[in-house]
Amino acid sequence: METKWLEDFVSLAETRSFSRSAQLRHVTQPAFSRRIQSLEAWAGTDLVDRSSYPTRLTPAGQTLYDQSIEMLQALQSTRAMLRAHTAAAQDVIEFAVPHTLAFTFFPSWLSGLRESCGPIKSRLIAMNVHDAVMRLVEGSCDLLIAYHHTSQPIQLDAARYEMLPLGRETLSPFVKPNEQGEPLFTLPGTVAHPLPYLAYAPGAYMGRAVEQVLKQSPAPVHLDRIYETDMSEGLKAMALEGHGIAFLPASAVRRELRGKRLVSAGQGLDTSLDIRIYRERPGTRKAKGTVDVFWEDLEKHLAAAAKA
Repeated sequence: METKWLEDFVSLAETRSFSRSAQLRHVTQPAFSRRIQSLEAWAGTDLVDRSSYPTRLTPAGQTLYDQSIEMLQALQSTRAMLRAHTAAAQDVIEFAVPHTLAFTFFPSWLSGLRESCGPIKSRLIAMNVHDAVMRLVEGSCDLLIAYHHTSQPIQLDAARYEMLPLGRETLSPFVKPNEQGEPLFTLPGTVAHPLPYLAYAPGAYMGRAVEQVLKQSPAPVHLDRIYETDMSEGLKAMALEGHGIAFLPASAVRRELRGKRLVSAGQGLDTSLDIRIYRERPGTRKAKGTVDVFWEDLEKHLAAAAKA
């Protein structure tokens, strides 16, 4: 049994909606339903009365809900006590960052803050978007840096979390050039000859943003999905070898574009992503003093940059 199953179950008990809880837990509804089913398999009984709407718990489900609240609170308290033993960690800011931003954005961004925010002791936790968001929700990191796309907003309660905008990123299709410097493949392709497509794995945040772009394209785009991975760096490596077209963030391909190792695969299929940083609002949990100071300095830095 996994702790996240209990957290899912508590969310369902409180929202009484599979779709709403799936949104709050940052997973698809089918994936959320599978987790609840896994918890029921572990418990050996039905926990949710699926014949009613809104959703309600069975008697066994109500019992587990009451126990889950106590268990999760105990786990949170235990974690806080364990983290308190590590005095050195109190001046280290822990950032949860999706893989792509960890490679392309975070190092230069942190360097740019040295003058205004001073030296920063940091720990980077690189993972997929969903897990990075859950790190913040579970209190397992101090700050979250993530992309935000209008079609895929990160569902964080504004009453509990605050956000600062850090910049914007463009997501575009790229491909290896031929010996003449022309793209090996050019969008949109045809029905008879679909283009080899290097795609994000199903459920990946960037993949959902790309899907939205393709759906909104004024002309049909014909692609043959030949490879997939969660990570932009993996797609870039395949594109550099000439395997097909990949949608990549501009920051991930700057050197490759300057060296003409990658070129645009077509115009009009770009989309913008915001880069944002989040934290729990003061008073929600006991935060590190270094995090509060850093956040205040960052607000001043961004305000000064906006005026410049």
